[in-house]
Amino acid sequence: MRVVVALGGNALLRRGEPLTAENQRANARSAVQGLAAVAREHDLVISHGNGPQVGLLALQGSAYTAVDTYPLDVLGAQTEGMIGYIIQQELGNELPFERHLATLLTMIEVDPEDPAFGNPTKPIGPVYDAEEAERLEAEKGWTFKPDGDSLRRVVPSPLPKRIFEIGAIDTLLRGGCVVICAGGGGIPTTYTDEPVPAGRRLVGVEAVIDKDLASALLATDLKADVLAIVTDVDAVYADWGTPEQRPIRRASPDALSASEFAEGSMGPKVRAACAFVGQTGGLAAIGSIKDTAALVRGEAGTVVGLEASGLETVGAS
Repeated sequence: MRVVVALGGNALLRRGEPLTAENQRANARSAVQGLAAVAREHDLVISHGNGPQVGLLALQGSAYTAVDTYPLDVLGAQTEGMIGYIIQQELGNELPFERHLATLLTMIEVDPEDPAFGNPTKPIGPVYDAEEAERLEAEKGWTFKPDGDSLRRVVPSPLPKRIFEIGAIDTLLRGGCVVICAGGGGIPTTYTDEPVPAGRRLVGVEAVIDKDLASALLATDLKADVLAIVTDVDAVYADWGTPEQRPIRRASPDALSASEFAEGSMGPKVRAACAFVGQTGGLAAIGSIKDTAALVRGEAGTVVGLEASGLETVGAS
């Protein structure tokens, strides 16, 4: 089978942990054990989040005032290389030496007229208290929104339209390579009207594409059999945060899409899973990074498939 696994930010950083290289490598080392089990049996593509990392790079860059902070598309490319390197190295330590792995910088086209540019929603970077967020908003013009009891910077998150490197990814897969790509949702780019020998000029955009929606597009374009979205919870929950909360074990895309989930966390994951299943008829699963191999088999988490009837939940937790 051809499998796309979308790693949540917790693959390299758990909530509340300092953004050190050591912490990220230790978490990656744990994450790749499940990925290695999948790679031994299937063709594997790995995408990953980058919200904490790209936010930290922006913050570090703003501390050096001799030059402007690098734009988000450049920071996205930096994090694709950094995170891809860590995953590739740690996964390589789990697989036979002759199994090839590659990290690919991935540009994704977005629409410059996407309404997301007028309504930033994508959280990046660490969490702040109200006083620190107010100071940064005044100094840097950043936008903040609530994240639990704290505040977090948010940036535009336009929809992904096209993955420019999809042909290269497919070629690598056909050659037996594990591919790490579309990190952080890919590098957001768009065309201008400026003519160049290749047609129009492609430029970067100050935004962050949602990793899960980019992964759904990636899995669809690659004609993947399975899209596994791994995070720090064991499933999608109905009535989350209430005494009646209960895990959804199986769901049709129509039934799951009809439910409401938090926009800053589970919402994009649910939309991505439903979009992939609806367009391809494949299988999608959302669940814990500890259950990666079981998610791919449809034996854990919330499994989304056309054969499911409505929502199947387990009793209140």
